[in-house]
Amino acid sequence: MTPTASTTPAAAPPPATAPTPEPAAGRSAIFRIGIALLEVDPEVHRTVEVPAEATLADLHQVIQEAMGWESSHLHRFTINDTCYGIPDPDWDPAWDLGDRTHDEQAVTLAQLFQVGQEADYVYDFGDNWHHTLSVTALTTAEPAVRYPRCIDGRGACPPEDVGGTPGYAEFLDALADPDHPEHADRVQWWGSDQYDPNHFDLDATNTALHLML
Repeated sequence: MTPTASTTPAAAPPPATAPTPEPAAGRSAIFRIGIALLEVDPEVHRTVEVPAEATLADLHQVIQEAMGWESSHLHRFTINDTCYGIPDPDWDPAWDLGDRTHDEQAVTLAQLFQVGQEADYVYDFGDNWHHTLSVTALTTAEPAVRYPRCIDGRGACPPEDVGGTPGYAEFLDALADPDHPEHADRVQWWGSDQYDPNHFDLDATNTALHLML
C-alpha cells in the first residue's frame, strides 16, 4: 500500500527505558520471555531466555526459530506504543499508526524491557500473525548454559502462507477430513495428509536456536 500522506509522520518520542539490569558478578543478565501466538486453536506458545544485551533484531531471530517460522516475511515490534523493525524509506507500515519504524538493530532488550512488560510482535503482514511477548523474569546466566534457549513450549507453528488464522483453521479441517471439498488441494499444497498441530520438539527447537550463534 502506498501512503497518501505527503510528509513522513513525525517520529515518536523515545520510549521510556528500563534501567539496565545488574547481573551477578561475572554473569550476564537474562530475560525470560513468553511468546504466545494469538487466535489459534490449539494454542501455540514458547518460553525463551535471551541475554539482556541482545538487540531487538536478535530477538526477532529467536522468535522465528523458537516458533518455527521461516523468516520469509516482514515483521514489526510494538513496544511502549513505538514501532521497531527494519526501516524502509519507501514504505513503512508504521505510517498507518502515525509513527515510523525505529531500527531494531539499534536497541537492546535491556533498554526496552522490564519484568511484567508486554509487547506485540507481528509477522507476515499478509497472514498477519500476532504474538504477545510477556517479560516474566530477569535472571542471571547459568554456568555452562548456552543462550538464547527455549525452556518450554506447546503446539506446532502454522505453515507459512496458510492464510492467517482463518486459513489455518480451514487447513486443519480440510487435512483431517478426507471428505472435505478442499482435502485433495490441501494435501497437494502441504505435500502430505499428515500434520500434528500439537507437535512441539524442545530439543530440536534449541538446536535451531544454537545454530544462530
